[in-house]
Amino acid sequence: MSFDLVLFGGTGDLAWRKLMPALFQAFRHGSLPEGGRIIGVARDDLSDDAYRELIQSRFEAVEGAKRPTAEEFKEFASLLHYLRMDLSKPEDYARLADLLKSRGAGTIVMYLATAPALFTQVVQQVAAAGLNGAQTRVVLEKPLGHDLASNRQINQAVREVLAEHQIFRIDHYLGKPSVQNLFAMRFGNALFEPIWRREHISNIQITIAEDLGVEKRGAFYDKTGALRDMVQNHALQLVCAIGMEPPINEHADAIRDEKLKVLRSLKPWTSETIPLHAIRGQYGAGTAYGKRVGGYRDEPGIDPESRTETFVALRTEIANWRWAGVPLYIRTGKRLASRDARIEVNFRPTPHAIFRSPPNAVNKLVINLQPKDGLELHMLAQAQNDRQRNGSSSRRLGPQLAPVQLDLDFDKRFGIERVGAYERLLLDVIDGRLNLFVRSDEQEEAWRWVEPLIDSWSADGEPRSYAAGTWGPSASSAMIARDNNSWSEEQ
Repeated sequence: MSFDLVLFGGTGDLAWRKLMPALFQAFRHGSLPEGGRIIGVARDDLSDDAYRELIQSRFEAVEGAKRPTAEEFKEFASLLHYLRMDLSKPEDYARLADLLKSRGAGTIVMYLATAPALFTQVVQQVAAAGLNGAQTRVVLEKPLGHDLASNRQINQAVREVLAEHQIFRIDHYLGKPSVQNLFAMRFGNALFEPIWRREHISNIQITIAEDLGVEKRGAFYDKTGALRDMVQNHALQLVCAIGMEPPINEHADAIRDEKLKVLRSLKPWTSETIPLHAIRGQYGAGTAYGKRVGGYRDEPGIDPESRTETFVALRTEIANWRWAGVPLYIRTGKRLASRDARIEVNFRPTPHAIFRSPPNAVNKLVINLQPKDGLELHMLAQAQNDRQRNGSSSRRLGPQLAPVQLDLDFDKRFGIERVGAYERLLLDVIDGRLNLFVRSDEQEEAWRWVEPLIDSWSADGEPRSYAAGTWGPSASSAMIARDNNSWSEEQ
């Protein structure tokens, strides 16, 4: 199947950090369909060869095992082309149309790795140039809009020129192997589904922690913040994967219908619950990697008086028959103590204890998302020593339990060459598979749920400060402690 992949923003950060390495891995694995062409589009004045040299230089930053050899890149580079475009000029879209129509590829993918503010303009110009035919698929990066109104505006503009099955709203967390295995664990096995409910689960925690600051994304991040950048999309998609009912089949709409029900079941925010159950913070100076680092407001591109949140912790519930009364905790932030993304499902204790157990011992399932990728099942087992010594004598205390852990490391089990998130999603776009992409009504419901927080925090004062290299403001621990629970590192 021949394809043309047009990468708007082809010299940008996302293109060389994520998309090009993913496309190369698909090429290396032999998964990229033959007869393909990758066309970078940007305002820089580059030739095809100059663009290839730019991408090759960027590959130097790719981790060793995934870095192409000189021979591999030479083969991959034959797919790379470049077109200089000003996205505001119709005549440049006409040149793009001539380039694409001259070859007549079976599939045309338009990947908009640009600012969301440009999405409407680009898709309208693409349609005006006659490039919105049945063979065209458009990929929209997150965040899609800045609030519910702007999200609706973008979606409406896109739907005016494209059918819903041509629109691929990407959330790369849905392409992560560990998230795929969450679906497989729930719906491919009979083991967990009977206990995947309020009668057996006491609480669920989602952590998406980054140890880095905003790096070179300061100008973008200061207008976005952690709520829009991570919660509205990534975290809520994880909530859907955890909370959804089994779909009737693996068809895209069957899956997305069930995810939508979860979003509509989330408890709405009120003026009473926001102060108690929604914590926002902003990192100050602290220590990272053993070195002193500055605070958020010291970062390049950040307003010195910025009130943008770099940390969010939330408590909510899925108010339906399966999950009613089960607290769901979400936290995400930058400059935290470590890079760690995981889902923890904490099970209820046995109804009647007949063994002695260590304090705070729990049964829990941990789905590791990054940097480790796998599943951990934490249980209790018979300890080796059930005697207590008292001077020269000892006495038997009876059965003593100790925590044990079953650990499935997917990298070890399936190999490090497994398909990465962006690689999987790009191949799905080329194949026309929508299962791992977000439908417009899902997005709108997610925006609707977070909008009261956006409005409240816009009118509120300063975010709570926390030192870089910690786990966020103390109010986050206080929030979860009100339910007699704690974050995992505090247990």
